[in-house]
Amino acid sequence: MGLIVSHAFMVVSATSVAIKYPGKKSSEYILTQDVDGLMKTEGRIPLKIHRNIKDNGSDKTLTFTITADETCWFNLSETIRTGMNTDNCEFYMPGFWYHKNLRSPKEAPSFHTSKNWSVREDRLSSPLTGIYDTINKKGISILRLDHKSGGKDCLSQNLTGEVLLTGKTSIGSTGFDNENGDASLTVSFPYRETPKRYIRKLQLINPVIAFIKINKGDTITLNWELRYSDNTDYSDFVADTWSYTYDTFHPAPLKDAMSHTDAKKYLSHFFTNSYVDDYNLKYFSGVEMRTDDCINTPVYQIGFVGRVLLNAYNALEYGETHGDKKLLDIASGIFNSVLEHGFTPEGYFRENVRLNNNEESDVMSIRRQSEGAYAILSWLNYENGMGRKHHEWESRIKKLLDNICSLQNSDGSFPRKFKADKTNVDASGGSTPSATLPLTMAYDYFGDLKYIESARKTGKYLENEFIDKADYFSSTLDANCEDKEASLYASTAMYYLANVTKGKEKMHYLNLCKKAAYFCLSWYYMWDVPFAPGQMLGDVGFKSRGWGNVSVENNHIDVFIFDFATVLKKLSMHFSEPRFSDFAQVIETSMLQLMPTDDNMYDIAKAGYYPEVVQHTTWDYGKNGKGFYNDIFAPGWTVASLWQMLSPERIDNCFKRNNTLSNNQIK
Repeated sequence: MGLIVSHAFMVVSATSVAIKYPGKKSSEYILTQDVDGLMKTEGRIPLKIHRNIKDNGSDKTLTFTITADETCWFNLSETIRTGMNTDNCEFYMPGFWYHKNLRSPKEAPSFHTSKNWSVREDRLSSPLTGIYDTINKKGISILRLDHKSGGKDCLSQNLTGEVLLTGKTSIGSTGFDNENGDASLTVSFPYRETPKRYIRKLQLINPVIAFIKINKGDTITLNWELRYSDNTDYSDFVADTWSYTYDTFHPAPLKDAMSHTDAKKYLSHFFTNSYVDDYNLKYFSGVEMRTDDCINTPVYQIGFVGRVLLNAYNALEYGETHGDKKLLDIASGIFNSVLEHGFTPEGYFRENVRLNNNEESDVMSIRRQSEGAYAILSWLNYENGMGRKHHEWESRIKKLLDNICSLQNSDGSFPRKFKADKTNVDASGGSTPSATLPLTMAYDYFGDLKYIESARKTGKYLENEFIDKADYFSSTLDANCEDKEASLYASTAMYYLANVTKGKEKMHYLNLCKKAAYFCLSWYYMWDVPFAPGQMLGDVGFKSRGWGNVSVENNHIDVFIFDFATVLKKLSMHFSEPRFSDFAQVIETSMLQLMPTDDNMYDIAKAGYYPEVVQHTTWDYGKNGKGFYNDIFAPGWTVASLWQMLSPERIDNCFKRNNTLSNNQIK
């Protein structure tokens, strides 16, 4: 047992090592440290383990040096007892765990199932666990330093139990332990996942403990950094920890990244090849497709994963810029068909239709309706700039927006799902920020005060329920949990509000935008997770930095970014925070890595059909696992997201009435 004294409180550490040989159960040994740092135990073990603490002020580097006297397999574990009361604590594992994960169902990792969790480091956007004491306003975190210089992984033949690894790995685990109500940080090498292992959506299985082989005479060195902080609240703790981790890892933009011009060229292939005109509604097929053939499906979807209308605008803009009449005809076909056949009698978008049998639910969502309105208002702004007016479309969008406003609750929220008669199906306010965007755009476009007043109400709701509580939840439509999209939409919503307000109100929204941005950034990978040979993503040299994890339920990475990279650059200028713009550059270069082109299709059947479910850790949707994609994907939204990222001028172009922060295009 070792003692670490911090600037604020005392922590006590406990170390153990498990030794295993083929065909035998492991034996675990409790270790104590002598004055020279040598770890000892009762009986004999085939390892010499030295433990060293280097004091760097508020930070301390914890180093283990392990040398084998005999060949064996081992797993080393360290528990750091903070002395914090669990009931007063909030927990943090970036991109995976926020607070106590109590918004997640019991079938996903959360305090519902256990107060003690240990997970593989590659599940996390930074290999770090943090604990924040809400009473004493103190934070403590532990960060694995070895991943700064890359790493490796190997295949594992079993998902549970004691596993002898088939080769070398740099993946350990991190987590927390709350035995007896005292909060502790835990790390191990190689990984342990306890008390359950999360392998696919809402499926927990028995735990795993991995053992790595160390040959006689070989040495392995492991490094973590323990950090203490004073923070005003949990939000400040997350923001402070993100900045610290960024400064530690210094993630760099990818060299030789695809140019924006080439990226749009290849993405435009999606518009040509996915266009379907077999029904009265014309659309891009971008939902429920197979990666191995990318054959069009009969599903029309205006928002969420289909993004038909935003892609129609993208195709029109690109076709006009490049004199491509085919793309212009495709885009016009979609807009005209939606105007004629794409609305319900009440004036809502028909948002999700299976056209081969004309099947559609009577349940609608504020997110898809809002994303459809956002797309049309973006297009109308563009058309206005080109001297073209669409009075019938303007009338339809006003009717839709009036419908949306009528759904707003007194607290400013919108129901996540509802029916045309305004019956709530899902009263959760998690999708509320998606409505803020078109409401602010509509105010700027039409000049009608009711839209800005409705948008302000959403801002107050987001401030009270999301940002002040540091609780970003249930923005996506296919999960009920903490998710990246809630924080991304919240931050972007506040930026849009800042574009239609002035003075102190504008500054208030910008500060809220910044606060939410840190939570969104916490979902994005700061490091490159390693892959085993034979795992496609590793074999093609994929780097995970700059990609975002999705949610507590859906533990894969994707390219959901849309306006957020642009928002980061604007915030960087306004608050003189270079980390924001620098990391936006990491995102922009990294997210174009897997573009299917004629030279490398990256296991996608058609060029420009950008992959969606990128499985970077031992979690999957039921197919293929780490290092591969799921077999089913939805490229409609990935194309739209990247296209928006590649078009940073669009936000300024949509706010001509009050614009604002900077009229300079961000390159």
